[in-house]
Amino acid sequence: MTEVRLTAWVHGEVQGVGFRWWTRSRALELGLVGHATNRPDKRVLVIAEGPRPQCERLLELLRSGATPGRVSLVVESWSGAAGGLVGFVER
Repeated sequence: MTEVRLTAWVHGEVQGVGFRWWTRSRALELGLVGHATNRPDKRVLVIAEGPRPQCERLLELLRSGATPGRVSLVVESWSGAAGGLVGFVER
């Protein structure tokens, strides 16, 4: 199966509420690699690589309303997997 990269910019109240930890847990359950990174503008950048169905599931979870904090918008982009990622980390 072809590996893809999901880049998701998560907007809302998503810093200081356990959002990155929650995202990491879901990504690991799905077998994805990447990171969730706090950005200075209060967004969280999520980079996830793996099979497309698992990345799509992570995107659904980010938009589900079941995350810590409050997600108001998720802006996504897709590309081929770049590789070089190991595990899923919080930054």
